[in-house]
Amino acid sequence: MRSSISDSKSTALVYAKVLVGICAILMIAIEISSIYLLKHGSLTYARVSRQYDEAVRVRPAGPGERPSVLMVGNSLLLQGVQMDHLQALTSASMRIYPIFLEATGYYDWLYGLRRLFRQGARPQVVVVGVGVNYFLGNRVRQDYAPMLFFDARDTLAVASDLHLDRTATSNLLLAHSSTFWDTRSAIRTQILRRVVPHVENLFLLVNPRPAVPEGREIEEVSIPRLQRLRELCEAHGAKLILLVPPTLSSESAVSQMAYAAHKAGVDVSVPIDPAALTAKFYQPDGMHLNREGAVLFTAALAKDLPERVVPHDTLSSRLVR
Repeated sequence: MRSSISDSKSTALVYAKVLVGICAILMIAIEISSIYLLKHGSLTYARVSRQYDEAVRVRPAGPGERPSVLMVGNSLLLQGVQMDHLQALTSASMRIYPIFLEATGYYDWLYGLRRLFRQGARPQVVVVGVGVNYFLGNRVRQDYAPMLFFDARDTLAVASDLHLDRTATSNLLLAHSSTFWDTRSAIRTQILRRVVPHVENLFLLVNPRPAVPEGREIEEVSIPRLQRLRELCEAHGAKLILLVPPTLSSESAVSQMAYAAHKAGVDVSVPIDPAALTAKFYQPDGMHLNREGAVLFTAALAKDLPERVVPHDTLSSRLVR
């Protein structure tokens, strides 16, 4: 009887080991497949990783060279700034290195900049432009950002800043360490776009435009965040400029954000008055500029930014030459 029980336990143990082995093989296969798909099929990953690698190599300008400017932001800049045109218009006064990742905000770039500085990036100016909504939000992007912008210690620090529970913290750590876990929502979105026509319109309904705090709440939230960003940049020899891109009917929020930046000791760039842009310059979501709006915003930014990056007397002498 004992022999029979012992044999059954041994058989069960063998089956359990086989099952664990199969699961491990499947997990490894899924992870390898995800890495392959990410590197060969994701335009977002290809763009951001290339921009990130270029930003890590940024160094201060030598005598007679143009200052280096690291510009980070989300889709408001990705779609609102014609980067090739901006670089051409400002090529005589600065070198711009952009990193734009959609749906990122304050916390994504606070820790993203920390990691860039740790890896050796040394821009002379850092321009942060994510829009008022995303700057004031208490969240991080759940895909791409944990893998590309955070170290493990950053992930834990983000979880602490956002007061995440254990489940959310575990998800963030997994997203940092596992390509499959990081990109699972992006893969799901790509599948939906192939299967469901015009699924973007559905996303607009499911994900409404983020609400913007009003009144003193903007100052109470933004001033400490701006000071924290400014101190991070100054500790690595960089000047911080807050770039506030327009969104539809955002005149009041943009004005209050600019006031908060001045109180925090941060230079602020508002290249174009949101009141000057009607709905015809925006996409249907009212957040992102369309092509016509991007042309106006890029031209305005090309005029405003050099005056903030380069001292006026230096800029004048270069133009005379």
